Order: sequence, then structure tokens, then C-alpha cells
Amino acid sequence: MLILILLVWVIFPAVTFAQKTVTVCGEYTYIVPENVTQEQAKQTAIGRAKIEALTEKFNQTLSQQNATIAENSEEKSSVKFIAISGSEVRGEWIEDTKPPEIKIFYEEGMLVVKASVCGKAREIKGAGIDFTAQILRNGTESRFASDNFRHGDDFYLLFKTPVSGYLAVYLMDDRQNVFCLLPYRSDASGKTQVKAGKEYVFFSAKHADNESRAFVDEYTLTSEKSSEQNFLYLIFSPNAFTKANDSQVDSELVLPRELPFEDFQKWLAKNKTKDKDMKVETKSLMIKK
Repeated sequence: MLILILLVWVIFPAVTFAQKTVTVCGEYTYIVPENVTQEQAKQTAIGRAKIEALTEKFNQTLSQQNATIAENSEEKSSVKFIAISGSEVRGEWIEDTKPPEIKIFYEEGMLVVKASVCGKAREIKGAGIDFTAQILRNGTESRFASDNFRHGDDFYLLFKTPVSGYLAVYLMDDRQNVFCLLPYRSDASGKTQVKAGKEYVFFSAKHADNESRAFVDEYTLTSEKSSEQNFLYLIFSPNAFTKANDSQVDSELVLPRELPFEDFQKWLAKNKTKDKDMKVETKSLMIKK
């Protein structure tokens, strides 16, 4: 859950690029490590099933934003969600054409999650825009990067892009409500424009320039449960794009504007289909009480 000091509002001109999409299907069977939750396992299986579908169609090792890497050593074990990308990326998942099918069962005493997916995808014919983004916890420098939060921790975003463009940031909670976090609500332009080569620390008034400091929204992450998993969507394009059709649900203005996940997915798929330069990166946040 997110507590917001101010709200978020964004309006962008439309982009009219179009690119051919194709229908692909794939499946993946994931043997779940002991230190991975069932919800994390579902997301991993779905993400890898999409990779299988893209690989089958485009004959390359391709990226899928939601992926899990389990690291084990003598000192510690950890699970990290990462965005897989690189010069060999040749395909991109646009949207699901039907909900993923999930089967959960035990085999030889081990938890197994099998995912089957079908959706629309497109070929990527270039390397794409390689922006960098880090989620920061209780600090505004790179050394504070973390995807694990405690109830009441402050949240910041470190961002840098090699080309100028526009950035929008959305957060999905574990109830599949999607909140629009960036651009800032009080920004009269209704959009967040970022310059090439400049390092930004979003959601920190201290790091904003004098002209925009009064507009900055600052965030605190909270959880009513023992733990909950949220997803952060970073959407960047050198071309301007319109925001999703969200609304202000919270009358006390504690939470940002929001919309259902299904509506968000439709909006995102529409924009990605039209804008061949749009890049979307998904990051996972675990919030513990």
C-alpha cells in the first residue's frame, strides 16, 4: 500500500506509430525454491512462459520484465526480481489475449507451478533505449537501492536515460489496483520530461530544482499485512503519450489516482502497439509490516 503526500496527474499528446503484432503462446514449468513464495512463483512461471513463447516465434533469447533469480551461497539465500534486457532482445510481449492458466501441484515433495500463456507480441528490430532505474529505500543515493521495504519506509526512484523523453511511473498493489505516481500532481504541464544524461531522484523535494521543488510528491510505503508484493511500472518514450484514464478514489487525498489493473493493461498495450520506441520496465517491491 502507498501513502502519498500529494497526488499524481499526467496528460500527454497522442502518438500515432503502429507496428505489426502477432499471436504467440507458451508454457513453463517452474520448480519452486523453498525461499520463494507461491505468489512470486506464479509471477516467475508466467514471465518465463512468455519468454518461451517469444523465443519460439522469433528464434532468439528474449526479455520478459517479470523474472526471478534465486541466489544461494554458504552465507545467505536471497530472491531478486530483475528486468532481463540486452542486445539480443528481438521480441516484446504486448498484452495477454486471455488470462494466464496456472496449475499448482507437488512432485516428489517439491512445489511446482506450471503456467500457460497466450498473447500479442511484436518483433524488436533495434537495441532499444537502455535507461537505468533504481528503487531506493530510506535514502537518495545508489547505495540505498533495495526492493525490500518495511512499513513506514520512504520510497525514492533514481533514474537516468541516454536520450531525452517522457517518463510515467505506476504502482500496482497486491489487490491489483494501479496507482499513478509520476508526473507530480501539481505540475501544470501534466507530464514529466527528462533530459538525456541527467540523473534524477524522483519523490525527493531536496533533489528537485528550484522551479519544481514545490510540486514534488513524497511517498511512504505501508502494509496492513505481514508482507505484500507490489509492482512498479516505469514507462519511458522519446515520444509524448497520454496517461491512463484514472480517477481519485480516496476522498482524503492520502492515495494517488488509481485504476483497475485490467484497464491499465489495456491502456499500456494500446500505447506500446502505437509507439515502437516505448520501453516498459517492471520492478517488484516486497513490503513487510
